[in-house]
Amino acid sequence: MSESTEAAPAEGSSSKISPITEAVIRIAGNSQDGIQSIGGFLARLAGRSEQEVMTFMTIPSTISGGPSIFQVRIGSGEVLTAGDEADVLLAFYQHSYEKHIDSLKDGGVVLYDSDHVEPNDEWRDQYHHVGVAITSLTVEAIGGTARDKGKNIFALGLIANTFSLDVDKLEILIRERFRGKAESITVNALNAFHAGYQYELGNVLETFRFHDSEQRTRDQLVMTGNEALGYGLLAAGVRFGAGYPITPWSDIMELLRRELPKYGGTFVQCEDEIASVSTAIGASYAGRVAVTGSSGPGISLKTEALGWAIMAEMPLVIIDVQRGGPSTGMPTNVEQSDLLIACYGGHGDAPRVVLAPQNVEDCFTTAIEAVNIARNYNVPVIILTDQAIATRIEAFDEPDLKSVCQDLSPTFDAVAEHQPYDLNHQSGTPQHLPPGTRIASGKYPVVTGLEHDEAGHPTASPKLHLQMTAKRRNKLRDLATTFPTQEIYGPPEGHVLLVGWGSTMGPIREAVDRARKEGDSFSAIHIRHISPLPNGLEEVFAGFSHVFVVEMNDEGLYGYGQLATLLRSRYCDRKIRSITKTDGLTFKVKEILSRSRALIQSP
Repeated sequence: MSESTEAAPAEGSSSKISPITEAVIRIAGNSQDGIQSIGGFLARLAGRSEQEVMTFMTIPSTISGGPSIFQVRIGSGEVLTAGDEADVLLAFYQHSYEKHIDSLKDGGVVLYDSDHVEPNDEWRDQYHHVGVAITSLTVEAIGGTARDKGKNIFALGLIANTFSLDVDKLEILIRERFRGKAESITVNALNAFHAGYQYELGNVLETFRFHDSEQRTRDQLVMTGNEALGYGLLAAGVRFGAGYPITPWSDIMELLRRELPKYGGTFVQCEDEIASVSTAIGASYAGRVAVTGSSGPGISLKTEALGWAIMAEMPLVIIDVQRGGPSTGMPTNVEQSDLLIACYGGHGDAPRVVLAPQNVEDCFTTAIEAVNIARNYNVPVIILTDQAIATRIEAFDEPDLKSVCQDLSPTFDAVAEHQPYDLNHQSGTPQHLPPGTRIASGKYPVVTGLEHDEAGHPTASPKLHLQMTAKRRNKLRDLATTFPTQEIYGPPEGHVLLVGWGSTMGPIREAVDRARKEGDSFSAIHIRHISPLPNGLEEVFAGFSHVFVVEMNDEGLYGYGQLATLLRSRYCDRKIRSITKTDGLTFKVKEILSRSRALIQSP
C-alpha cells in the first residue's frame, strides 16, 4: 500500500477483504462540506450495528466557516478514545491533505479528491494514496447544482465500500436525515451515496470488514453528550428551563426548547445570561427544579444570581459546557478551565455542588443525579461538562427509563408551621414549600438574598450568620458521605496513579492499558464529584509513588492545573503533580504516557 493510484471504475473486481476489529477514519475538509454529516452517519451506523464508537470534531468559530475535521473510531470491542492516529484520511482539499497527512499511521490510506488535491511525492512511500475525482463524479451522479451538497454523501459511499458497511442501514439513516424535506433531496442523496458505493476501489485497495460484535441484550442509543444531558434532565422531571444562546451550550437549549412542551414543560430564551439564571431561580422557587446553562463567559455573568440562590438555598441546575477561554477565547475548542469559577465563582462563602460527567452515557446519569441533589439539599448544582463530550458521539445501552424517570410536580398540601431554614431540622435539609401552600399558623416565610433567620426574615445577628454559614457548608459535607467509594481503574497500589475528570477518562484509561502492557505499573481514578470531593481519596493516593492529574487547562503561576490545585490544597500531598495543556484539542494517549514518564524522571 505504498504507491499513489488514481482510482477508476472497474467491473467484476474481487479485492481482498481483511477482517478488522476497529478502524479510525479522519475526514478533513471545510465546515460547509457536510463532513460532520459523514461522521454522524458512520457513528449512528455503528450504534445500530452493535459496535462501539467514539468521535472527535473541530469546527471553525467564524460564521464564514473554514477548515474542519471529523474523526470517528469504530470497533467491535471497547472504544475509549477517538484514536491517536487514523487508519484512513479522507481529504477534500489540498490544505486538508497537507495539514492532516501526519495524523495517519505509517502505511495508512489517504483517500483524496483528485479534483482538488495534488499528492506530495515525499509521502508516496509512507502512505497508500488513492485518488478519486469526488467533485466531478458527484456532478455526474446528481447534477452540477448539487455537487457541493452531495459530495459528502458520495464520499460516504466510498467509505461504505471500503469497510463493507451495511448499505441497507445506511439508506435508512439517509432517509431519516432528510425526512421532512422535498423528496428530490432524498433521491439526490441516495443517488450520490450509491454512485460512491458502486465506484470500484477493489483493483487498487483492499477492503475491510469488521468482526461481528457480541450480541447485546439491550438496544443501543447513539447520541452526543449535549443530547444525553438534555434527555437526562427530561427523565429527571425538569419541566422548566431558561437560557441564552452560546456555543457549545446552545444544542442543549434547542433540545429543551423542542422537547419540554411535549411533557407539559416550558423553555424560555431570555434577553441575556442574567435574566436566564434569574428566571430559572424563580421557576425553582415556584416548586420545580429548573435548569439554566451556558459556557464560560455566560457563567461569569450568572455568578451574582448564583450567590443569591446559595443564600436563599434554592434548588437549581446550571450546566457549564466549557470551551477555550478567557473572554470569548476559542468558542469551538475544548478546555477544562472553568473548574475554579464553578467551585468558587462569586463573592462571599458560597458553597455549591459541582459534578463532572465522564462520557456521553454519564451525561444522562449525571443530569438525574444533579436534579436529585439540588432537590434534596436545596442547593445549586453545576454540571461541568466540556466541548469534547458535548459534541462527540458515543453508543451506549439504552437505560431502563421506567426506573429512572420521575415526576417532580409540586404538591400544595397544607401544613401547620414552616421554617425553610430550620437549624434543628432532624431529617436532612428542610424543603421550600411552593407559593400558594397554606400554612395554618399564618406565619409565612420570606425568601431573600440577605442573611436571615429560620423563617427567612432578614437579620444582622452575628450568631445567626455564623449558624447559617455553617448550615450551608455542613449540608455539603453530609452530601459527601453519600458518594460511592472512588473506583480505581487497575490495581489499588502501584507506581503511577493518573487522575482525571470530565472528558479525559477515555485517553487516561487507554494510557493505563498501554502502559501496563509495556510493563509499567499504572492505575487511574476519575473524579465525578468535584465539590464536595468524595471521602477516602487520601487513602487511594497513599498507594502510589506518583500522582499525576491530567487536565486541559494551564499549569498556572505555580505549576499546577485547577484540579491539581484543589487536591494539593485539600490533601497537602506533594506527590500530586500536573499534566496540563491548552491547545484546544483532546489528550492523545501517547501525550499522557510521554508526559508521565518525563515527570517520573524529574525531581
